[in-house]
Amino acid sequence: MSAIIRPGITILFQGDSITDVERSRSVTSGHSWHALGSGYACLAAAQLLANRPGDDLTIYNRGVSGNRIVDLYARMKSDTIGLQPDILSVLIGVNDTWHSFESNNGVTVPEYERVYRAYLTETQAALPGVRFVLCEPFVLRCGVVTGDWLGEMKERCTVVARLANEFGAILVRFQQLFDEAVTNAPPEYWADDGVHPTAAGHHLMAEAWLKAVA
Repeated sequence: MSAIIRPGITILFQGDSITDVERSRSVTSGHSWHALGSGYACLAAAQLLANRPGDDLTIYNRGVSGNRIVDLYARMKSDTIGLQPDILSVLIGVNDTWHSFESNNGVTVPEYERVYRAYLTETQAALPGVRFVLCEPFVLRCGVVTGDWLGEMKERCTVVARLANEFGAILVRFQQLFDEAVTNAPPEYWADDGVHPTAAGHHLMAEAWLKAVA
């Protein structure tokens, strides 16, 4: 049994549209298919719940499409601390870059690191026993993603790795996962717009998350 996933704990997936994936806002139970969306968070949660039916796990998805790190920080009290997670899994960062190119409303890498650190610090202060799972933000070179994105996204991955080390978090290397995946099939196979994973991409993510955490 995983040392981090113990009976009776609450797991919270946080992030943007890649975590959200059309989850229900009206159905919030962690055991509801609708509440968990239809992406990697749902697939990982479904596997955990199927493997551990007697462990009384509570699993939430609170990803919000379009969120940047500043948006996640702004809803920290209601959507993170208020749910009292024992494990908090965070995937955030692609919109901080995407919005820079699309609407001139992105978040610079230094500001991303500052706000991300504040989010983790304040969450840890409110929930001293919480364990963090920090996931690399990622892109694939296709769709809306141009070469101009790549250097900045690499910097964001470096920030996440640094924060994972600082907070003793589990690091899930999604960018590395997809960098390896494109040697087997073209980028569009895994994320047809370069940002949002396909069914195959979400499956790879769920497998990687479970391997790292469970």
